[in-house]
Amino acid sequence: MIKIYHNPRCQKSREGLQRLEKSGQEFEVIKYLEEIPSKEELRSVLDCLGITPEMLVRKNEQIWKDNFRGKLLSNEEVLDAMILYPKLIERPIVVNNGKAVIGRPVNLIDGII
Repeated sequence: MIKIYHNPRCQKSREGLQRLEKSGQEFEVIKYLEEIPSKEELRSVLDCLGITPEMLVRKNEQIWKDNFRGKLLSNEEVLDAMILYPKLIERPIVVNNGKAVIGRPVNLIDGII
């Protein structure tokens, strides 16, 4: 089943959700600020995306700037930061059949649904 990691307060995430709604396919919405993904779930998403944990971080977030910018962090430490501060996770993320995209721009979602 298609999954979208969604933040309702984010315009791009809302656009990604609308894209999925218009597709007519079934999907699951994961409001990751409320349902914080486990480390294993994040690893799975990263595997589907084919990127490192740091590449999934929103580096313009004040939390990142205040606590992590300029520090040499291991992948595990970056994962821990995203679990502690899920706002750092880039969005929206759409996962389908072992593939995933970050929906920025939102039309990237079309390639996996």
